[in-house]
Amino acid sequence: MAIFKGAGVAITTPFKADGSVDYEQFAKNIEFQIEKGTDAIIVCGTTGEASTLTHEEHLDVIEACVKDVKGRIPVIAGTGSNCTETAIYLSQEAEKRGADALLVVTPYYNKATQKGLKEHFTMVAESVKLPIILYNIPGRTGGVNILPETIVDLCRNVKNIVGVKEATGNISQVAKLMSLANGDVDLYSGNDDQVVPLLALGGLGVISVLSNVAPTQTHDMCQKFFDGDVAGSREIQLKSLPLINALFSEVNPIPVKKAEEFMGHCNGVLRRPLTEMEPDHAAALKEEMKKFGIL
Repeated sequence: MAIFKGAGVAITTPFKADGSVDYEQFAKNIEFQIEKGTDAIIVCGTTGEASTLTHEEHLDVIEACVKDVKGRIPVIAGTGSNCTETAIYLSQEAEKRGADALLVVTPYYNKATQKGLKEHFTMVAESVKLPIILYNIPGRTGGVNILPETIVDLCRNVKNIVGVKEATGNISQVAKLMSLANGDVDLYSGNDDQVVPLLALGGLGVISVLSNVAPTQTHDMCQKFFDGDVAGSREIQLKSLPLINALFSEVNPIPVKKAEEFMGHCNGVLRRPLTEMEPDHAAALKEEMKKFGIL
């Protein structure tokens, strides 16, 4: 059975003015997501600035998310690292703290071979009992790409590796993956501008940045497709494209945190090396949010 079906939010981590985690605002944002129909919370991923959290903060944020969600929807914890031992440690600790599943990104910087990727993901998976979604995002990992054959092999031969968040942007590669998978890979879009195309190839949903600011619309985009209303799903996808482009006009999560600041859902604080959004981009983002009916 799939971990979730529909729209999972890659939730941001709000910070106070002094840079510490704002757990009170975090709880409010989680409640907003659940009230608006989000199907899963993905915590401590790229959008959650996990790379600038200490290990202690990382695990505390996961634990806080689990407590705030209270079992209403699945909590999927990002526990990837370029160091296999670190990924194992974070995964085991996330399991202890109540996560329902794990999202494990391709090791970055090291540039592992396909053999190395198989060994890395297998060792992490064998260290826990939780189901694992692989995260394939070459743009964040020095160009390292988990090939379709590797994904299928892992999902078939490692019992708790169940699927992949696909953020290559390469529709042809995703099509090849699903043709090889024969139902053995749970596919989630990692790109908000390609949700409907991946659903059409057999995807189960999206792990979404857009959901931070438009959770109902992102959920509905998926649900309409599942209900057979492909035209309605496509309409939401196409209508959302200008907003999605604005949300990625600078590196994620700079724009989405600015969008949440406009909504009063955080104060926009980022941890370095991420910096304040350029004024012209921020103005364009606000305009697209108004057009989309968020502001």
